[in-house]
Amino acid sequence: MDELPAGDYRSILASFNIPDALEVTGVTFNEANIDGAAAFSTQGNRLQLQVTGEETNFTHHGSNLFATIHLRVADFAPTDRTVVIRTDYIRAEGGSAVYNVHQAAAHIGLKTLNTTALAKVPGYHNPLVSHKFGADPFAMVFDGRVYIYMTNDEYEYDANGNIVNNTYGKINTITVISSADMVNWTDHGAIPVAGPNGAAKWASNSWAPAAAHKVIDGKDKFFLYFANNGSGIGVLTADSPVGPWTDPIGKPLVSWSTPGVRGVVWLFDPAVLVDDDGKGYLYFGGGLPGGSSPTPAQISNPRTSRVIELADNMIETAGSAVEIDAPYMFEDSGIHKFNGKYYYSYCSNFAGVHPEGTPPPGEIAYMVSDSPMGPFTYVAPILKNPSTFFGVGGNNHHSIFEFQGEWYIAYHAQTVSKAALGDGKGYRSTHINKVDIYDSGYIRNIQADMKGVPAIANLNPYKRVEAETFAWNAGIRTSAANAPANADQPVNLYVTDVHDGDWFAVANVDFGDTGAKTFEAGVSAAAGGTLEIRLDSPNGQVIGKVKIAPSKGKSKWKVACTELKQVSGVRHLFFTFKGAKEERLMDIDYWSLKKAKSRK
Repeated sequence: MDELPAGDYRSILASFNIPDALEVTGVTFNEANIDGAAAFSTQGNRLQLQVTGEETNFTHHGSNLFATIHLRVADFAPTDRTVVIRTDYIRAEGGSAVYNVHQAAAHIGLKTLNTTALAKVPGYHNPLVSHKFGADPFAMVFDGRVYIYMTNDEYEYDANGNIVNNTYGKINTITVISSADMVNWTDHGAIPVAGPNGAAKWASNSWAPAAAHKVIDGKDKFFLYFANNGSGIGVLTADSPVGPWTDPIGKPLVSWSTPGVRGVVWLFDPAVLVDDDGKGYLYFGGGLPGGSSPTPAQISNPRTSRVIELADNMIETAGSAVEIDAPYMFEDSGIHKFNGKYYYSYCSNFAGVHPEGTPPPGEIAYMVSDSPMGPFTYVAPILKNPSTFFGVGGNNHHSIFEFQGEWYIAYHAQTVSKAALGDGKGYRSTHINKVDIYDSGYIRNIQADMKGVPAIANLNPYKRVEAETFAWNAGIRTSAANAPANADQPVNLYVTDVHDGDWFAVANVDFGDTGAKTFEAGVSAAAGGTLEIRLDSPNGQVIGKVKIAPSKGKSKWKVACTELKQVSGVRHLFFTFKGAKEERLMDIDYWSLKKAKSRK
């Protein structure tokens, strides 16, 4: 910048607005040009530089440089973009000099890093997982975690091994993930529900799950409701949110013989509510009457949605199902309670003309009642079809829930399959976005996106972390282990199918003030290779690495350890793998860090 004219200056002050995408790591003042004591400070997005002293001055001695601001990218750049650092002011106190900063700005281009991640690239929090599919999400909160239960979409193939459109006819498992922070998700695997290997052998399929928790006789009990295609609804029970699950009744909970279901086209898509008084309610149904040629009245008021009270044991119904006259109803019942009101939500149908004041085709709309059994009054649509946001459509399915004082919506979209195949082909992945509810109870229109929701907590690396817990990944899969991780986690998975260049990452790892001294992991090696521990990206600083030889002997699992470079604060941690090309290198069951001693 220009040097100061002769004068009696007491200070030089400069202020800059730093965009959220950047973080100031330091400032180097050009002491050759500066007279006085130089310092800097940051507060929020504001960077302030200050030079003070009895004979403060800025002159040119070989350059016009005042100071160098050192920056780092504060978070990932999922897409290429430009950010701007703007100058608020530069002024010298004690003289008449004035700096014109009207156009003093720096435009900085941020380039996205090619990480080979699919759909959920670092920086995005949607979809929740990308190493597998999961549709028709239902959220249940228990003991500081949110559990997401999903229809377990898996690729279908033709006789030549080509991936074909999802027919949903082969789905007989339900997949489960959970999180305490909304960014790092633990894979709990697939629940065998229907078919000869399932808990409910009478059923052929397991679609659109719903889950509930209730204390019965002083014990935590969990209930998993599922659709046997469109022909009935079953229930499983367990003593933990992840199972193991059993069928307590050996038949459908809701069938065509259930009182009050006459007129329903599809007996499916359950949603469950356990009210404050402990009573349970099941919402279900869908479809359009009239076959392939429904009348306008059948389109606008299908009258195919139902609610029925559950018995105290949650595995029997009580009384008759009651009709919910949801305008343009199609499928996807949802239920939540807010400020004493009951909110029934659903996906609208795609048929006919939907006039203004009714839900547009394929969107999530909601109704409100003073009673869990209705009657419900229509209010408005709140979430557009996924095609609006992601360029690939299909049906809509959702679950609205409260977690740690905030409201969210889980829904599905064909984002992973679109990234993998170019065409979604009906394979769906779960997303989560924020729900804003006015004090009046009115729900604002929800904006679906790939960014998702921010983390609500950091990850503690000083206790065992299951390897199947991660925020982002490229190339890996998960598989069920033969033994539980511990008594509190009866279902245990591990990361597998690891090849050269693959990686997975956990977000917001809290190293603390002293940092970590060592890293250890439970591993099993096939060909073997090198596990690298990196900061903030797959290409970030290596803070530790461990070479893992092929496993030998009866027990394939062993503990691998390595020393770590000193790191403090909250950082993202990436585990990258190196080894022989085309070889399956190793499996990872868990990892943890050991704290370094306090520095005095």
